[in-house]
This record gives sequence, C-alpha cells and structure tokens, in this order.
Amino acid sequence: MDRITPPAKSIDAVVFDLGNVLVDWNPRHLYRKIFGADERAMEAFLKDVCNTAWNEQQDRGRSWADAIAEAVARHPSQESNIRAYHERWPEMLAGSIQGTVDILKDLKASGVRLLALTNWSSETFPVAIERFPFLSDFEGILVSGRERMMKPEPAIFNLLIERYKLTAGSTLFIDDSIGNIEAATRLGLIGLHFQGPDKLRADLRLAGFSI
Repeated sequence: MDRITPPAKSIDAVVFDLGNVLVDWNPRHLYRKIFGADERAMEAFLKDVCNTAWNEQQDRGRSWADAIAEAVARHPSQESNIRAYHERWPEMLAGSIQGTVDILKDLKASGVRLLALTNWSSETFPVAIERFPFLSDFEGILVSGRERMMKPEPAIFNLLIERYKLTAGSTLFIDDSIGNIEAATRLGLIGLHFQGPDKLRADLRLAGFSI
C-alpha cells in the first residue's frame, strides 16, 4: 500500500493531504502548555472530552460555537480547556513539514497538476492559508468543512474528481491515513501512504519522477 506502481509519465495530477503531510498539526502542541508535565491528564482530556470524533464534526462542517457548547455541557468542569481548543487553535500548528514542502516545490517545477484534499474546519482553515505561503502552489484545495463531507467518504473523492476534471487512474493521492488511501484506491485513484518526506521522495523517484 505504500508504493505506487504506475510510471510517473502516466500521472498527470498529484493530490496531497495537508495535516501531518505538509503541516505539523497536533492538539498536544497546545495542551502540553496547558497540562504541563501531567501527560496522563492531557491524554485523558483528549480521549474523553475533546477527542478525535468530536473534532471531526468540525471537519465535517459543525460550527465551533456549537462544538464548544456541546463539549462544555458534557464536561462543565473542563470549560476553560475546552474553549482553548478553539481560542488557541493556532498553537496546535507547529509549522510546516519542510521536507514535504520541498517535494511539493519540485513537483510544481515538473509541471504536474497539484491539488490538496484535507479534512479541516472551514473556520480554522484561513489560519493555515495565512501562515503557510506554499498553499498557494496548489491549483485548488478541497476543504471538508466547506463541503460538509470528509475523507474517507467516497463522496468527497468523487467531488474532487468532478470539480477538477481529474482522471482517477492518472491521479496520485498522498495521505498519512491508510484508511483514506484505501478509500481512494477503491475509487480508482493511485494511492501512496505518506510515511515521512524521505520515504515519499524515494517512492516518487522509484515511480519515475525526476525530483
């Protein structure tokens, strides 16, 4: 699942995931500041209060106002920590993953079409646009929160294909989630599991990209 087999000459578009492929996002970057040395309390908060399933609803289009209200109703004693998830959200972005940004630049120079498909809240995505200039290298970015659908649902891949007039069999999709890769390949896209910039560059070179 971590290798692409079609030669580069048959690939005319490359689609990148953003979070933890090009952008280092992790709520722990923020909550280590809040919880300090108490890793157990931090992990309990991220498991039981503001967990992945809760955050994914924002990626699917739920407003942050509704999300915060829902979580505070469940855990009123954690209100300040819950509110920090949105109010201090930019602190969850540690920066870009420079090795992948370099690959993006090299692919852009090669002339291949570049697109992005990301599970991301529509309300927080402008922070990324402002902070990361390399996002302007993409021909288009499909943001789940704007579309109210998300990976690995087939509908968002079909929307990507339709909106940008892609041919699935000549489109390479790069993501750090095996589940997303499997969903994409079931629809005919060429999947490549991201396992770090060095591995990505090596796999692209094996496929025939001159980068």
